Amino acid sequence: MNTTKNYHMSADEFRKQGKQMIDWIADYYENVEKYPVLSQVQPGEISDQLPPAPPADGESTEQIMADVNSVIMPGITHWQSPNFYAYFPSNTSGPSILGDLLSSGLGVQGMIWATSPACTELETRVMDWLAAMLQLPEKFRSDSTGGGVIQDTASSAALSAVLAARERKTNYQTNDSGNTGQLVAYISNQTHSSLEKAVKIAGIGRNNLRLIGVDEHLAMRPDLLEAAIRDDLQNGRIPFFVCATVGTTSTNAMDPLTEIGQLCRKYDLWMHIDAAMSGTAAICPEYRHLLNGVELADSFSFNPHKWMFTNFDCNCFYVADRSVLIKTLSILPEYLKNRATESGAVIDYRDWHVQLGRRFRSLKLWFVIRHYGVNGLRYHIQEHIRIAQQFASWVQASAEFNLSAPVPLNLVCFTHKNGDDFNRLLLETINKTGKMYFTHTVVDGRFILRMCIAQTGTSLAHVRQAWEMIRQTAEELERNKQ
Repeated sequence: MNTTKNYHMSADEFRKQGKQMIDWIADYYENVEKYPVLSQVQPGEISDQLPPAPPADGESTEQIMADVNSVIMPGITHWQSPNFYAYFPSNTSGPSILGDLLSSGLGVQGMIWATSPACTELETRVMDWLAAMLQLPEKFRSDSTGGGVIQDTASSAALSAVLAARERKTNYQTNDSGNTGQLVAYISNQTHSSLEKAVKIAGIGRNNLRLIGVDEHLAMRPDLLEAAIRDDLQNGRIPFFVCATVGTTSTNAMDPLTEIGQLCRKYDLWMHIDAAMSGTAAICPEYRHLLNGVELADSFSFNPHKWMFTNFDCNCFYVADRSVLIKTLSILPEYLKNRATESGAVIDYRDWHVQLGRRFRSLKLWFVIRHYGVNGLRYHIQEHIRIAQQFASWVQASAEFNLSAPVPLNLVCFTHKNGDDFNRLLLETINKTGKMYFTHTVVDGRFILRMCIAQTGTSLAHVRQAWEMIRQTAEELERNKQ
């Protein structure tokens, strides 16, 4: 008789624990507002409660979950709380969680079509759905010259765009020689830091990244962009890449896509559009104008994991000419060769991004789109914008607070009249209570408060409560100053 212990979890135990886990998650969402939004633990407090060595023998799921409740949960900042207004959101939803659970259960590694045809073909179809929902030009669809692929984040999409732009400009010689020469890239001084990182990783160098000035709305100025391009050309450098942003991280500023795109055409530069959060708004017809000019772009990306109720990570990256991207990133070792790939009849998405391995991310996106439908997604996006505009109107009507930037969508930037130190103290005082969580930015040396209203469960009642807390806390701090 074989008495060797089997360390695996049995199917019956998995069923039992899986059902309990679903109940735990459902209970969490029902009670998420009871937790302090911003974790209140001190540095090292979590690690001090974790044993320095792993267990020699396995422990029960009940023991593990007991530690989740007592050790892990106090160290969680609750991004899914309706009182989370910080950064840009990373929201999720029931159908997204279920789709991700199914993806984990299937355990697919979809690096090439042959390793799971459904992984590739569902992704292609879902990306085409989204292209239609956003009314992207035909060139970004799979039945044309381009197409879309799911990346982890907008940072990876930006890196892929920079690499493809680099190779197109150097006729694919940089991949061989490693010499980038005098290549120069352009972004505004409000563009996300991931573009600087992409330029560094791609070997272009920070000194060859130009930060273009912005207008009174903090959008890139095309006249300054053209002046910088012309200056570099006159000095023997090679302009090759521009990133335009639809919704900057600091203030949700909107770069003028058409004007930037026309300059890219004029000087033969790759135009990438980063629409990380705000691109989702274009699903609503009344906000599609935000993407006017996308027809001039070589690549475009946005994050359903920010504002389309699809859990992190999920970035949608589109290119107008997939052959450039594939030629830039494709390597075919013997162990990946197969008849389907050699036939040319399939897509191998491993050639569309940096990494080889890839998860079945399209499942959760498919679940979300099918559960909500286009109309359901539009409803929630429109509601978030409506609530944010209401919050902005309260700020505007206040004698103590001022709006600090335009409010095109769902991000409200504002300040108290008492200045930077007061605004910093106001932010810290409120966040310490755990009742809500919002963050700041600095623009032209000013400390500015940010309220991003895009969490899945956030309602007008939550935002009204947040506004009252901001006002009352400000009044208390003013009284304490006197």
